[in-house]
Amino acid sequence: MPGASGVNGEGSCEALCRTLVSQNGHQRETADISQSVLYTSLMGLLLVADNEKEKVTLGSGRIGLRNIGNTCFLNAVVQCLSHTCGLRDYCLLKSHRQEKFSKEEARLMEAFSELLSGLWVANEEDTVVNPRRFYNIFKEAVPYFSGYSQQDAQEFLRFLLDKLHTEINRRPYVRRAGKDPEQKYARIRLSEEAVAMWKTHLERDDSRIVDLFSGQLRSSLHCSVCSHYSNTFDVFCDLSLPLPKRSIAGVVTLKECLDLFSQEEKLDKENSPMCERCNRRTECTKRLSIQRFPQVIVIHLNRFTTSRWSISKSTVYVSFPLANLDLRPYGPVDCGPVLYDLYAICNHTGTVNMGHYTACCSDGNGWCFYNDSSVTPVSENQLQTNQAYVLFYQRSKSSATIRK
Repeated sequence: MPGASGVNGEGSCEALCRTLVSQNGHQRETADISQSVLYTSLMGLLLVADNEKEKVTLGSGRIGLRNIGNTCFLNAVVQCLSHTCGLRDYCLLKSHRQEKFSKEEARLMEAFSELLSGLWVANEEDTVVNPRRFYNIFKEAVPYFSGYSQQDAQEFLRFLLDKLHTEINRRPYVRRAGKDPEQKYARIRLSEEAVAMWKTHLERDDSRIVDLFSGQLRSSLHCSVCSHYSNTFDVFCDLSLPLPKRSIAGVVTLKECLDLFSQEEKLDKENSPMCERCNRRTECTKRLSIQRFPQVIVIHLNRFTTSRWSISKSTVYVSFPLANLDLRPYGPVDCGPVLYDLYAICNHTGTVNMGHYTACCSDGNGWCFYNDSSVTPVSENQLQTNQAYVLFYQRSKSSATIRK
C-alpha cells in the first residue's frame, strides 16, 4: 500500500494553510461549519497535489512491538490503530503540522507518528520497534497508566484517542465555566436537531480523530404517563456492547449483542430523568440507536463484569462477520445499508488478574497475528475465537450514501 511523504518547509500546502489560518483563525469560535468542511477538503486536495511530487514506499507493516514491562495492552492497540489506514496515512504524512490550531504542543502525536513510521519503514531491517519514547510521553499525559500493573486495552484506546484529539484539534480550546446552556429543538425535525447538535460539537471538537472515529448516538425516552417522546444526542468513539447472559451452546452472535445494546429499557422513577411535559420524574422507557455512523466503528465486547465483591470475565464465543456488517437496523429509520468490513481485532486471553493482549490485523495482503515482538500470518478461519475483545470495522466503500 503506497503512501506519500509529508511536506517540509514552506511548500505550497503549508503556505496556503498559513494564509487560511491568518484569514479565519480569529473567527474559529463563530465560524460556520462550512468553513471547517472547506478547509479540510482543501487540505486534502493540497496534500494530494504536493504528494504527487514525492512519494515514500511503505513496507509491509508486519513489524512487532517490544514488550517493555506489561505493555501488551499498548502493543495490541497500537497495531490495530497502525492498520487504520486513515489514521496511519495522516501520521506518516505529518499532516497535523499543517492543520494544527490547538494551543497544545503535539508531543504525543509526534511520538505516535514516529512509532508508526517505524512500523511501516520500507527497508524493514528491524523486525521489532521499541515503543518506550511514545509510552513515556503518554504516561506523562495520563499518569494513571504509570507503573507496571496490568491495564485494560479499551481504556488505553479511549485515553489515547482523547489525548491525540486534544493535541490536533482544529478548533482552539476555550475554557468555559459550567455546562453549556441546554438548547431546545422541539419545533424542528429530529434529523435537523441531530445535525444542529453535531454542528455544535464540531465548533469545539474537530480533528482527524473525530473525522474517523466519532459518531452520534440517539437516546430516546418515552414517558409512560403522558406518552411524551424526548431525544438526546451524544458523541461516541466506540460502542461498548453487553454480552447476553444466556447463549445456545455457549455461542452468541455480534447481532445479538447489538440487539441487546439497542433494546428498549424500562426506567423507574428513581432512575429516570425529568419528563419535559409532566415536569417530574416518571416511569419511562429508553432506547439507544446510532444517529450518525463513523468511518471507523470500534466495538468493545464487554467481557468484564463488576459485582459488589469481584470482577469476572466472560469467555463466551462471540461470532462476528468479517465483511458486510450491516448496522442499518440500529440507525435512523430512513437510512439505507450501512456496511462495515473488519480490519483489526484486539484479543484478551487469560483471567482478570493474569491476562495477555494480542492483535490480528489485515494489511491488504492477508491477516497477521501480532503478539508483542512476534508477527505471524494467520488465516481468516482462525480469527473467530472466544478471546475477541475489541473489534475495528471500516466503513465499506460499497455502503450506500446516507445521512452523514
